[in-house]
Amino acid sequence: MTLRLRRHPELKTDHSFQQNKKIFIFLLIFLFLLILAFVFGWYHFFVHSQSMEDLGIERIYSSCDRNQNGIDDYTDMLYGAREDAENHPKYDDRYWPQGYPPKEIGVCTDVVWRAFRQAGYSLRDMVDQDIERFPEDYPNVSVRDRNIDFRRVKNLRVFFQKYAQPLPVDPDDLSSWQPGDIVIFGDDTHIGIVSDQRSRDGKAYIIHNGGQLNREENYLSIAEPTGHYRFNAAEVQDSVLISWDTDVIVE
Repeated sequence: MTLRLRRHPELKTDHSFQQNKKIFIFLLIFLFLLILAFVFGWYHFFVHSQSMEDLGIERIYSSCDRNQNGIDDYTDMLYGAREDAENHPKYDDRYWPQGYPPKEIGVCTDVVWRAFRQAGYSLRDMVDQDIERFPEDYPNVSVRDRNIDFRRVKNLRVFFQKYAQPLPVDPDDLSSWQPGDIVIFGDDTHIGIVSDQRSRDGKAYIIHNGGQLNREENYLSIAEPTGHYRFNAAEVQDSVLISWDTDVIVE
């Protein structure tokens, strides 16, 4: 004869209670970690970051004001990049037939043309014009396409190498990193704009879009810069410079 043991209903209820308790504790821990990550991100930027003035680093301003808004080009480029960072566009590298992705979409190169737009320059048209005039300088362009060529880091390096002032890539050369500068990383894999904020040891923050949470951060401490440029329009031929067409509407 086989004996069958019946599970007491109270034991089943107790088992369910224990499971629910574990789930509740897990959710509490998860919520705590989310809050901790948010607070750390806030603290990291607003407490650990410092201004150039706080560190005694002299700031350089451009003598040019392309869009004549009373703000120099370098500062305008900084503002344009920061506006993109604050907008926090979703990282999406799809091709856009009209050239410009909407403001809620972007990649690292979109930070740069938006920075130039803020200063009154059409980076797309300047790059496209240079590719048309000097195709041999752009070995990575097989078929010219003005709607994508300016959104490729390799092409931007060529353009800035020709028309911008090359600067040191050593992050510890603190005074050489100025707001509005352009910085390229790795083998033309990433690009961003230099901020006016600094880490506690004086390294410049970088405004960039790699899909990360903080779009303005101490990126020079974790990534190797391989190109550093300052676009001084006063030293560029007028035939190279093209103003942003204010009639162009970017959604």
